Amino acid sequence: MKRVMVFKRFERFWHWSQAALIFFLLTTGFEIHGSYSLFGFGRAVSLHTTAAWLLIGLWVLAIFWHFTTGEWRQYLPTTDKLGAVIHYYAIGTFTGASHPFKKTTLAKHNPLQKLAYLWFKLMISPLIWISGLLYLFYNQWDQLGLSGLPLEWVALIHTGAAFMMLIFVIAHVYMATMGKTVFSLIRPMITGYETEDEEHSTTDNRKQAGSLK
Repeated sequence: MKRVMVFKRFERFWHWSQAALIFFLLTTGFEIHGSYSLFGFGRAVSLHTTAAWLLIGLWVLAIFWHFTTGEWRQYLPTTDKLGAVIHYYAIGTFTGASHPFKKTTLAKHNPLQKLAYLWFKLMISPLIWISGLLYLFYNQWDQLGLSGLPLEWVALIHTGAAFMMLIFVIAHVYMATMGKTVFSLIRPMITGYETEDEEHSTTDNRKQAGSLK
C-alpha cells in the first residue's frame, strides 16, 4: 500500500471554503424566505449578500486555477465504470463491496460524481447566480431594460435553485459517507492523500490516463 497525493492544497481550501459558504448561504437564504428567524431579516440579507460575493470571488479564483493547471479536464463526463459505480452505491456499499473506482492524480472523481458536478455547474449554479444578481440589482432593472421582468419569477427561480442546491448538498454528503468507513471517502479531501494498492496502481493510472485523452 502507498499514499498518493490526489487533492492539492488549493483544491482542499477551495472545496471546504465553498462548502462553508454554501451552507451559510442556504441558512441565511431560507431565513430571508421566512422559514425561521435566526439573525433577523435585515441582518440575514446583509450576511447573505456578503457571503454571495465571497463565493463569486472564490469561484473566479477556482476557475482561473482549473484552467491554468489543466485540472478542468477532471470534470469531463465519462461512462467508463458508470454502471459499476451506480451498482456500488445502490447495492455494494450495503454488502461490504469495495468501491470500483480509485482516486488518482489523473482521475479524482468517479463517473457519477462527474455527472453530478456537471449538473451543478451547468444548471444549479447559473440559475442561482443569474437570479441572485437580478435580485441584488433590482433597482437598476430600468437602466438594464428589464423593467418588464416579473420579480415573482426571479424569486421563484432563485428559491427553486436553492432547493436544488440543498438536494445536491444532502446527496453529496450522504454519498461521501458510503465508503468502507464513514470517513474513508472524505479523508482524501482532508489530508490530500489516497491510499492505493501498489500492485494495481500503475495499471489503473494508465487506464484512467487514457480515458482523459
